[in-house]
Amino acid sequence: MKGHVLLLSGVPDVGKSTVLRKVKQLLGQSPLRGFLTEEVRNARGQRLGFQIESFDGRTARLADVSSRSPHRIGRYGVDVAALERVAVPALALDERAVYLVDEIGKMECLSSTFVKAVVRLLDSRRPLVATVAQRGAGFIVDIKRHPNAELWQVTRENRDDLPARIVSWLEDS
Repeated sequence: MKGHVLLLSGVPDVGKSTVLRKVKQLLGQSPLRGFLTEEVRNARGQRLGFQIESFDGRTARLADVSSRSPHRIGRYGVDVAALERVAVPALALDERAVYLVDEIGKMECLSSTFVKAVVRLLDSRRPLVATVAQRGAGFIVDIKRHPNAELWQVTRENRDDLPARIVSWLEDS
């Protein structure tokens, strides 16, 4: 094992967020910090954006197709302030906690405050399981090369087995 950071990557819609949700369920009453993201869809199933929710119950719309934000990733306007309001406090250091972060991607990397919070977490030696964008530059590449990080690919074939494997990885770390 390389260290205390486990990164999950894979093609979009392969189930990375679902894997992390199941890990959260399997960890039960363990002290957890971090956040999950969820797609926001309309009645016809079209994706309109993304919602972010911290484990202490704060929520915000991270990105939306109708947003007028100057920060754009594809067709989505990204609310950097909402990310910083919800995600950054969720990453505050807690010596007892396991951290689950969904995700470290292009939208999240628009916030230097978020990136600094993740770097603090990497340097803290706290156990961290995070989803990370398959493609991207800058911090996305840097985190995948971090000496304490191990990178696992999520596929349709392995995604159902991964939550239990991740919990075992956490127990060993």
